[in-house]
Amino acid sequence: IPDIETLASCDNRKLIKFWEGLGYYSRVRNLQKTAQIIINDFNKKIPSNFLELKSLPGIGDYTASAISAIAFNKPLIPLDGNVERVLKRYLYLKKEKQIQKENLIEKKKIFGISFRSSDYAQAIMELGALICKPSNPLCDKCPISRNCRSFIKKNFTLTKIKKKNKNKYFLLKVFKKNNKYLLVKNDKFNFLRNFNIFPMYELIDPKNFNQNLNLKMSNMNMNIKIEYNNVIKSSSLSYWIDPKKLRNYTLPS
Repeated sequence: IPDIETLASCDNRKLIKFWEGLGYYSRVRNLQKTAQIIINDFNKKIPSNFLELKSLPGIGDYTASAISAIAFNKPLIPLDGNVERVLKRYLYLKKEKQIQKENLIEKKKIFGISFRSSDYAQAIMELGALICKPSNPLCDKCPISRNCRSFIKKNFTLTKIKKKNKNKYFLLKVFKKNNKYLLVKNDKFNFLRNFNIFPMYELIDPKNFNQNLNLKMSNMNMNIKIEYNNVIKSSSLSYWIDPKKLRNYTLPS
């Protein structure tokens, strides 16, 4: 897919196949929607205006800030995890109220602005990635360590907002016939919606649940029990796949 026109007109199934296994499939769908909008509404040019960028599918505050600063030299600092870490340490932000996203957006004004906004934004991101690392920060190489409150206090521990993972339980059924396996189109779960998966059923607080698989998907802790079954009749939303021909199918990892 060498250019924006090819992306905009690419067959959706082909596009998803290219993206296969990367997860977050809404991203590639939004990429295509955005390509189509840029062609139709912006004369094939990515807009440089922050609000116009934010109006595009899949682009929020962070991505709009990053594009504005890095591509268009606008005086903005994208707030990624690296920049957050520099801020938390430099200002010694420890309390949960202090590390809320809204407060960090306000506090990043301390970085000021530069006429070389593109370089400056990337420099601060790199400062977090290469110098102010999550563990064992290289303070002797840091250009702002003199006024860094964490450096002065010799306390580099980071406070994170606690996210609650939801425990969910599923029964996954495996049907086999002539060395082929039954998959169904997922039209009942929000995750991997419209993708082909093994037949799955959510169980609500089951007793004595012994899972065969434990997977983390976003903030969901998936506990999955696998059950092997005799052959059943397939429906209009299901089909049989040959494991030797996986390249012919588009399947989530």
